[in-house]
Amino acid sequence: MAFLRLGSKSEIFHREGHTWVCTSGLPSDICINTGEMSFNLHKFPLLSRSGLLEKLIEEYSNGEGSSLNLRLDDIPGGAKAFELISKFCYGVRMELTAYNIVSVRCAAEYLRMTEDYGDGNLVMQAEAFLNEVLGNWSDSVRALEACEEVMPQAEELHIVSRCIESLATKASTDPSLFSRPSSGRETRPNVSFLSLLLYRRLILAIESRGLRPETIAASVVHYARRYLPLMNRQSSFDDVNSTVTNMPNTCEADQRALLEEIVGLLPNKKGVTSTKFLIRLLRIAMVLHTSPSCRENLEMRVGAQLDQASLVDLLIPNMGYSETLYDVDCVQRILDHFMLVQQAAALATPPGIAEEGQIMKGSPDSLTPITMVANLIDGFLAEVASDVNFKLPKFEALAATIPDYARPVDDGLYHAIDVYMKTHHWIADGEREQLCRLMNCQKLSLEASTHAAQNERLPLRVIVQVLFFEQLRLRTSISGWFFVSDNLENSQNQINSAAAQQQRDNGGDDDVKQRVSELEKDCSSMKEEIQKLMKTKRSWRNFTRRLGFNRKSNSCCPKGPKASKLRAVAPSSGNRQQNSEKIEVVPPETLKVN
Repeated sequence: MAFLRLGSKSEIFHREGHTWVCTSGLPSDICINTGEMSFNLHKFPLLSRSGLLEKLIEEYSNGEGSSLNLRLDDIPGGAKAFELISKFCYGVRMELTAYNIVSVRCAAEYLRMTEDYGDGNLVMQAEAFLNEVLGNWSDSVRALEACEEVMPQAEELHIVSRCIESLATKASTDPSLFSRPSSGRETRPNVSFLSLLLYRRLILAIESRGLRPETIAASVVHYARRYLPLMNRQSSFDDVNSTVTNMPNTCEADQRALLEEIVGLLPNKKGVTSTKFLIRLLRIAMVLHTSPSCRENLEMRVGAQLDQASLVDLLIPNMGYSETLYDVDCVQRILDHFMLVQQAAALATPPGIAEEGQIMKGSPDSLTPITMVANLIDGFLAEVASDVNFKLPKFEALAATIPDYARPVDDGLYHAIDVYMKTHHWIADGEREQLCRLMNCQKLSLEASTHAAQNERLPLRVIVQVLFFEQLRLRTSISGWFFVSDNLENSQNQINSAAAQQQRDNGGDDDVKQRVSELEKDCSSMKEEIQKLMKTKRSWRNFTRRLGFNRKSNSCCPKGPKASKLRAVAPSSGNRQQNSEKIEVVPPETLKVN
């Protein structure tokens, strides 16, 4: 840390309670009071250096030899600053540092300690040392922090703007200076110690010089954790509400203003601030009853990067008048904004890059965020579905916001629907039908289909659909086996023909012979694979005969009210071109359930 020693005389001041006494051997003829401190000094050393003291002494003196009492309550820096100025006037050794230079510079200006009252007066020397302080990052931070004690005078002398300008310039040149130390004892002052007013001005100045948003966001997050007590609470929100209730109104108002300012300082770039932190701010904003614009700002930020959130993050306690435990309306607004961002990104894609189908459904890479959000919302629905106060229209609105293509599998949505129907067992059959239309039975996994086929809470139509698609899936699997077997047989003949033709065309070439030899080896390997598949093919044929797929079966007589009718028809001899049986699948719409 920079410092400057002025004066050469040894210490002649000592303190007695709230009084400073000069022990130069001469009796004191002036007493200057500032705050609670008194300074018993001599007129001549003071008036020879200060234009203000010279004027006051002339105005209030009653004659030579008379003592004088003056009050200087308005002096910047108070008694501490005047103590250093008194030592300077007497030529006593004193030390200027980054911590006291601002108050000394302002006090010297207040007392008019210019070159008109002696060469090398305090204004000039303090100004020179201040320029030296502003050349160093750490000292500039200390000086800016010290400005808060003498803010009006520091603003008038442009010391605040000079400190901010110095820090912003250095941060743009070396961004590591602005980074917070990761661990251990801090080796340099951190800007998070500044008041909100100065911190905001510094952030805006640094941002205008192009510092990376990630660096700015990290600093703002650190500042929020330091000055927002609710950010660091790990307990339940019942305790948080209790804390806010017991908080003085002035303190709550200060916290509310601080949070709104922090939200305004966060960079707008997507992803530079974690979603977890943004949702935490949103929760606190609800507790502190910040302005609607502040909460809307946070909801939009969360919505823009909703794919980075976790289920626990979305379980936002309800602070409003709704009867549900969690704030479903807030999650709906966040999800709506996410979908708007996705649609805007899709429409902004140049037509030459994305085909028409990709604009509607997205490429595999663009599907990743929306698929993650679909899984997240399905998990949220399953979590809040057990709330008896969760109304069906809100469930449907939240589930329907996710487009069908975003869910590769509908198992999560089926689970949420099942939990809702189990908890809300009193809903009518029509409402159950309406609820089940949200999911696609064709996109249920084998495990989910098995569960759904035995689920008594589902409408009969849904169970029939599940069984139909399971039958269709079985038919596709069996046909696929036979199709692969026939393709392998055709591949063998093609390889043999190609090898023979290659040998005829290039019979004397050694390289060609080597290729033919390699093809023959590949052909032998494929023959072995074909023989294995043929055995598998015969096994499948026996399996289908046992299931009755090669003969017409009688209609099933269901024992219970929930059953479907399946029938298989044996193919004619002319339909065996692919060496596979044909299975006729009866759509569920044509079935009549007794």
